[in-house]
Amino acid sequence: MAKTKTSYRCTACRYTVAKWVGRCPECGEWGSVEEAAPALTPVTNRPGASAARAATALVPTSPAMPLTQVSSTISRAKPTGVPELDRVLGGGIVPGSVVLLAGEPGVGKSTLLLEVVHRWARRGPDDRSLYVTGEESAGQVRLRADRTGAVHDRVYLAAESDLATIFGHVEQVQPTLLIVDSVQTMLAADVDGVTGGVTQVRAITAALTTLAKTSGIPVLLIGHVTKDGAVAGPRALEHLVDVVLHFEGDRHSTLRMLRGVKNRFGSADEVGCFELHEEGIECVSDPSGLFLHHREAMVPGTAVTVTMDGKRALLGEVQGLVVPTQNPSPRRAVSGMDSARVAMVLAVLAKHANIRTHDKEVYAATVGGMRVTEPSADLALALAIASADRDTALPSGLVVLGEVGLAGEVRRVSAVGRRLTEAGRLGFTEAVVPGGSGPYPKGVKVVEVGNLQDALRVVPRRARAARD
Repeated sequence: MAKTKTSYRCTACRYTVAKWVGRCPECGEWGSVEEAAPALTPVTNRPGASAARAATALVPTSPAMPLTQVSSTISRAKPTGVPELDRVLGGGIVPGSVVLLAGEPGVGKSTLLLEVVHRWARRGPDDRSLYVTGEESAGQVRLRADRTGAVHDRVYLAAESDLATIFGHVEQVQPTLLIVDSVQTMLAADVDGVTGGVTQVRAITAALTTLAKTSGIPVLLIGHVTKDGAVAGPRALEHLVDVVLHFEGDRHSTLRMLRGVKNRFGSADEVGCFELHEEGIECVSDPSGLFLHHREAMVPGTAVTVTMDGKRALLGEVQGLVVPTQNPSPRRAVSGMDSARVAMVLAVLAKHANIRTHDKEVYAATVGGMRVTEPSADLALALAIASADRDTALPSGLVVLGEVGLAGEVRRVSAVGRRLTEAGRLGFTEAVVPGGSGPYPKGVKVVEVGNLQDALRVVPRRARAARD
């Protein structure tokens, strides 16, 4: 008989140890080390070895079949009725899939999924949705549904936190969509550990995943995040589910961004935009308008650029303000951008464009709560600061693209054609881009530059022509 040996494995990083420990010595996760399944030692080539291997084999419940005979319509996505969510999911939610939606408290996760179950129930008489909440009472959810207009006869609500009871509700209601808010508040009575602990979260997610795969009911889970913005719980949680979405937003802004982190059924580069207000949450199909301050003419210190958020091109306005000061340590204030890149652009302007700000306060910001971290906005920031310093406005129909290097060169950026297409759709007619970035779309006059000096020579000339 083959000998067995006992080992212990971390469910977060798969590190194996010879004996049980409370904390994984590899990744430092607490309570993630569990006993691994006993493994048979290799059977030797003695007589009867093949029979021993055959005796340990299991009869499969369903035979393997050629890939060509597997139906491609089984995993066809169904639209949820929320266009921006469908965009990130890749067309809709796939039957039997498990989607994890994570975000900070108060960002609007519950409001979004309440809108999802409402629109799902409106699809037809056979589409029932079950919303299970362990964080709020049924009355609290009803108040939100009344406020957002998400009340429907085929939306079922259960304020439960016990996993077995939830399975009972699924048997009674027979929903075609299940929402669990949130996975950290659920409790499996037959599993050790406290509510929200590593063991509990992993067991509950595994059970709900099995439910989804065996019944074909899509499951949407709401998950908490840590202070660092990562999904709370074991790392295996993100491996168990099919789709991981992050819901982000600033407390001082109504704009919310839904980003795909993992998607087994489509691209993980899509971004959905929403606007959260007292009446609920709405899809924003054209978010560029939120980031642009429309006016007939530009003022000194402003420049428009196009950033890529996933596969989505977003126009944004970058502003710079330069103010003389007697303070020996001039202030540098940055909002919506990386302060390190702003400092780098100021140094390059001083070295290669003779725009010195050592005796001036510099303020740099974006409009509409937009967060710009892409290097493609370097040239727009440089021209905005130069425009403010020289008190010369850029043309209102101009967009600026390019990464600025330490040597003053303007480097190429990705997807220039897609960026300019979006700019042309919104009425922009001119663009300053790095050299060799073509081909370019029709309708936009493109000026190629190789370094910062070329860009500064082009813009003042066009600004004077526009002013005249």
